[in-house]
Amino acid sequence: IICGFSLSRVLNLPPENLITSISAVPISQKEEVADFQLSVDSLLEKDNDHSRPDIQVQAKRLAEKLRCDTVVSEISTGQRTVNFKINRELLTKTVLQQVIEDGSKYGLKSELFSGLPQKKIVVEFSSPNVAKKFHVGHLRSTIIGNFIANLKEALGHQVIRINYLGDWGMQFGLLGTGFQLFGYEEKLQSNPLQHLFEVYVQVNKEAADDKSVAKAAQEFFQRLELGDVQALSLWQKFRDLSIEEYIRVYKRLGVYFDEYSGESFYREKSQEVLKLLESKGLLLKTIKGTAVVDLSGNGDPSSICTVMRSDGTSLYATRDLAAAIDRMDKYNFDTMIYVTDKGQKKHFQQVFQMLKIMGYDWAERCQHVPFGVVQGMKTRRGDVTFLEDVLNEIQLRMLQNMASIKTTKELKNPQETAERVGLAALIIQDFKGLLLTDYKFSWDRVFQSRGDTGVFLQYTHARLHSLEETFGCGYLNDFNTACLQEPQSVSILQHLLRFDEVLYKSSQDFQPRHIVSYLLTLSHLAAVAHKTLQIKDSPPEVAGARLHLFKAVRSVLANGMKLLGITPVCRM
Repeated sequence: IICGFSLSRVLNLPPENLITSISAVPISQKEEVADFQLSVDSLLEKDNDHSRPDIQVQAKRLAEKLRCDTVVSEISTGQRTVNFKINRELLTKTVLQQVIEDGSKYGLKSELFSGLPQKKIVVEFSSPNVAKKFHVGHLRSTIIGNFIANLKEALGHQVIRINYLGDWGMQFGLLGTGFQLFGYEEKLQSNPLQHLFEVYVQVNKEAADDKSVAKAAQEFFQRLELGDVQALSLWQKFRDLSIEEYIRVYKRLGVYFDEYSGESFYREKSQEVLKLLESKGLLLKTIKGTAVVDLSGNGDPSSICTVMRSDGTSLYATRDLAAAIDRMDKYNFDTMIYVTDKGQKKHFQQVFQMLKIMGYDWAERCQHVPFGVVQGMKTRRGDVTFLEDVLNEIQLRMLQNMASIKTTKELKNPQETAERVGLAALIIQDFKGLLLTDYKFSWDRVFQSRGDTGVFLQYTHARLHSLEETFGCGYLNDFNTACLQEPQSVSILQHLLRFDEVLYKSSQDFQPRHIVSYLLTLSHLAAVAHKTLQIKDSPPEVAGARLHLFKAVRSVLANGMKLLGITPVCRM
């Protein structure tokens, strides 16, 4: 809209220089605001004119030079900005046409993303440990990683989603021994995650009391490391059955992976990493017989990273180095993103630094997206042990909520709806704040019926969907933009204008909260409009225009929800 008028001529600047200085004005509840603002600050930064007079004076001068035309109906100045109001009918027509034409790509085709090179991006997320608890940290990693992958994919990048399982290490010595003592083949086949966890807990208890069990576990792991066929085939069975189960549960979450990798893949490759470190003179042996790398070069203890145990076996850090090198060879990525809790911040700093001193310049393409800790997530059965516990709890609580509400419609599949609405509630609760923030978990807050929740977003989507169903598409052919001049319509249109900026913000800092707060505002605006802009008993062209508006809102709401990893429901 804005690029078509005289701004670039008056400023003597190419239009692309203005793209980042112009933004849609956020909706203010108090009054009808302008549609766009030009930030004079950011414009002058590009101008590099350091002798600039007072910004407010500059803004006034600029506003006086500009003229209204068929596009711009009003020009005014704000705090360090020049504000533009767009011809109302043009605004309505352009926004609604764009939303309906672009469909699921609305906001992603914006000038803000034009000229973006298509990249190959690896995202490593979720990464639970086989036979151990799938704790809340893994859950956060799963939904955050999924969001980042969705957003990057929507922007046209090629994304490879990797689940890097904890599928190697001493726990498999314990598991192998434990399974020989207390394992049942049929239990393993019917519920592998549950059974392996039970075996693991039991064998840990035994090993603490009985030295011979601990010794047997050590021997089993050594057999694994040496490639013993029997030990490896049992390990392979544990891994394969666990992955089958993970895939089934991730499907309920709406999450998938292109590759199930794991620490086990890098047993031999991590030995090559140790040789490479040694050949570069970076490996130091300690008195205890372990091998370390000194990243400071001057013995600073906080910069010492252990890469080999005294028995010659590799550690987590060594395997991460081997995995990064292997992925670069395999995918030749432009960016690799690791999504884990902030407790691993130092670990990744050291891994990236080691890659650099090993001569891999591409270490700069690796980044860690850290998140805070969630305390107190419990189900009715106690602590969260498996992801499935969380999903079942969500479904149960939501079904109870739905049963207690009088307006709940008869649903074909109440379980599926309950799970989708409940997941939306969980994801919105998690994504509302900064990812780095720790927070205390509360089921009551997740499922509160009023306020800014995922339940509210789903309810809005279902309500708008039923409008379309009730009034059919006959109305949608009739469409007169002059019928959408009420303040409630204008507020929605102004808000729809900003969707691309919100996507841009989230794509820059990987924070989903920008999209969350945008969608919650959109839902509030839709609720107000739904009350005031009646469709029933309105003249056909007014009804048609309003339906168009509500259809646009539902489309953008669904787009945003899907990016966040939420499946919109059409009835609830």
